[in-house]
Amino acid sequence: MKSLIIRSLILGCLLGTTILGKKTSPSPANTKGGKPNIVVVLCDDLGYGDLECYGHPHIKTPHLNKLSQGGIRFTDFYSTAPVCSPSRVGLLTGRSPNRAGVYDWIPPGRAVHMRASEVTIAKLLKEAGYATCMSGKWHCNGKFNSQQQPQPDDAGFDHWFGTQNNANPSHENPRNFVRNGKPVGNLKGFSCQLVMDEALNWLKGQQKKAPKQPFFMYVAFHEPHEPVASPRKLVKSYSDVSRNENEAQYFANVANIDAAVGKLMAALKTMKVDENTLVVFTSDNGPETLLRYGPRSGRSYGTPKPLRGMKLWTTDAGFRVAGIMHWPAKIQPGQIIRHPISALDFLPTFCKLAETKPPVDLVLDGADFLPALENKPIDREKPLVWVYYNALNKRRVAMRDGEWKVLAKLSIGKHTNVDARNEAQIKNAKLSDFQIFNVTKDIGERKDLAQSNPDKLAELEQRLKTHYKELVNGSHVWGKTK
Repeated sequence: MKSLIIRSLILGCLLGTTILGKKTSPSPANTKGGKPNIVVVLCDDLGYGDLECYGHPHIKTPHLNKLSQGGIRFTDFYSTAPVCSPSRVGLLTGRSPNRAGVYDWIPPGRAVHMRASEVTIAKLLKEAGYATCMSGKWHCNGKFNSQQQPQPDDAGFDHWFGTQNNANPSHENPRNFVRNGKPVGNLKGFSCQLVMDEALNWLKGQQKKAPKQPFFMYVAFHEPHEPVASPRKLVKSYSDVSRNENEAQYFANVANIDAAVGKLMAALKTMKVDENTLVVFTSDNGPETLLRYGPRSGRSYGTPKPLRGMKLWTTDAGFRVAGIMHWPAKIQPGQIIRHPISALDFLPTFCKLAETKPPVDLVLDGADFLPALENKPIDREKPLVWVYYNALNKRRVAMRDGEWKVLAKLSIGKHTNVDARNEAQIKNAKLSDFQIFNVTKDIGERKDLAQSNPDKLAELEQRLKTHYKELVNGSHVWGKTK
């Protein structure tokens, strides 16, 4: 009987139906235990279709299945950019990363960075009495662990353990981690497990020191970004269902993420803080293209299905990602929610949960997502807009507005940054060749309705032009940068 129930729950997750009935949820202010703890688990290049509960036919993710069955699986969850650095900056600030001047991924040594003036989730929660920890991939600056640019502690994290970008030489036995400004040296193990262990060790010490203090943990895995490396036992378990060793390595990489999430949930329960902890699981962008940059991407077997495109695209596969939330004290279990939600929504929502507010003059692009936890639409003052000047597809501007997705071309070439040299060109660029899709009916963005629905096209075209202009004019422009 028990196995039948479990199979039914997993089937419901796959088919998009709610299995469990409703129950009354307390309001955040009356939730048992006071202000909730918050944990954000962020993957790197995880495909929309890479998890078992999002339909992958081979990868087993029992812990994430359980997480979604005990909470919410979002079908329309969006990251803030289709590539890593801007996506992370947008998540932490609640603003389009363009406003912070982070337009593309940041190579080591570059002058581009998330400036100290940016207001982050960690800063605001710390001011509201939270203990804060960051563990994993940072990638919000080019000069990592240098006084020349702000570091994770400048962004509000009490404790941090991370890398500038990837775990090197791979996920296995990395040697480029830094803890609170001090290089750690050679480590033994796999990155996602090391990152989770660090966060949990910090939390154990924090609970011992101040058990009643709420906490915010930002756990940013390097997986399944290249260079991929996975435990041999897990790799072997996928040998019969993969086309080759490299694909088995990728499948095992995602499974190793799942194991790390299982470790998190077990630890929260052991520490008796799971009931009033909001756990959010998501990804920074969509999956990498196999062999896009040679042998170093030879294990990029992530799947965007059923979406169109990949990482670096402004079609939905670039930034429509897995989104799971779990919070026993507040969230009804077994829900599958189709209301669009974005990582931009984290900052305003977390502030509300922490009973604080962002500065009144701070321009935010996200909204309070709490209504979505009860399957109600989010009250958005503005649509979700992405402007990625270096996109691989032809239309580099995108908007999600309700059930509609809009794509548009720009009258300029590709750019990786906006500075004094190209500012005028970018600000004077025109939008053209609009496409519109009803993505609630056409998740793969296959049928452009621009010609068949001219009234809706005119409405959405004007709406995108208005918000595009506001975003471009409100984006940070650097001096001449290298």
